[in-house]
Amino acid sequence: MDNEKILLTEEGYKKLTDELEYRKTKLRYEISERIKGAMREGDLSENAEYHESKEEQNKNESRIIVLEYKIKHAEVVKHNKENKDIIQLGSKVKLKDLEFDEILEYYIVGATEADPMVGKISNLSPLGAELLGKKKGIKISVSSPDGVIKYEILEVS
Repeated sequence: MDNEKILLTEEGYKKLTDELEYRKTKLRYEISERIKGAMREGDLSENAEYHESKEEQNKNESRIIVLEYKIKHAEVVKHNKENKDIIQLGSKVKLKDLEFDEILEYYIVGATEADPMVGKISNLSPLGAELLGKKKGIKISVSSPDGVIKYEILEVS
């Protein structure tokens, strides 16, 4: 597991490094200041501000560990501009759902970046995996809990 690579787009990698920087500097300082302030209040056993701040500190330090692990094991996959018509990690894809005649847009990203609510789907998801390596004009079928869904690839960028 230690050699496990975490695939990220350049945007995803930057987002992780920015969050790590924020958590290690600004947020760490803000939390420590709140803890110092709460300690000046006296009795810590019934000091809600102190306990909340310590809990927030623990969560922040845990998140820092997770971010450092992801960054250490990150493999930034650059979008191959020479093969821009082939779907790859970092591609933006416009699909047509052939059953519902609906146009959908997705951005293919690594698993840690996936956020279907904003159109970012993992390269490991059934749809993401099926799209990889395909070109505009191809029709694909993807198994889902609701049955097989058929799509046509309208655009790759």
